[in-house]
Amino acid sequence: MNEIDTKNKLSILIPCYNEEKTIIKIIKQIKKQNYSVPYEIIIINDGSTDNTYNKLFYLQNKIKDLKIISYKQNQGKGYALQQGIKNVTGNITIIQDADLEYNPKQINELIEPILRNETNVVYGSRFTGTIINMSKTSIIGNIILTGLINLLFQTKLTDIETGYKIMKTKILRNLNLIQNDFEIEIEITTKLIKNKIFIKEIPINYQARLKNEKKINWKNGVKGIYYIIYYWLKL
Repeated sequence: MNEIDTKNKLSILIPCYNEEKTIIKIIKQIKKQNYSVPYEIIIINDGSTDNTYNKLFYLQNKIKDLKIISYKQNQGKGYALQQGIKNVTGNITIIQDADLEYNPKQINELIEPILRNETNVVYGSRFTGTIINMSKTSIIGNIILTGLINLLFQTKLTDIETGYKIMKTKILRNLNLIQNDFEIEIEITTKLIKNKIFIKEIPINYQARLKNEKKINWKNGVKGIYYIIYYWLKL
């Protein structure tokens, strides 16, 4: 078994928009974990109009290794991630949603293959793990998007829309991401494939939020299909 490089540092990127109910909880969950490497938390407040910013402002000087990026106009998850990537100091980056659908307890398992130099990219797969409360529409939409990528790019992935994407920071930066909305998920995956970078999938547990709290709808699915074909033709 490969030895773990002790020089590693993890950057946890948390894009958030109107997550006043969960933002403190997700930070507390992360802080409770005993991760195998040093880490920093970078929260990108993507123009929240609720009380998210005030809660983050209260925490800023109370938690070590917590960075907060905030701006007034909502720009989308992709834009938020791009701002976060600019401020990363770790050599490994993980994307963590702020809505508690993905449990930070799973981070140690997800980063281990990278720490052991077995791979440079890990996706947490909901569809080989456990799914709770995901609607049939969302399940079908995810299956269609993943299936289309597998068909066009000749891959065998199971969950390209997962919120848990982990990779060496150098690789993430070299993707030169430009999508500002949820289509960032498609862009990341297609560019990794086109650059012949292996994606290792690990089963995760996933608990979807209530339907009326979701920020993704069928229109995002249609856009996803468009951008899969777009990057297949362009890259």
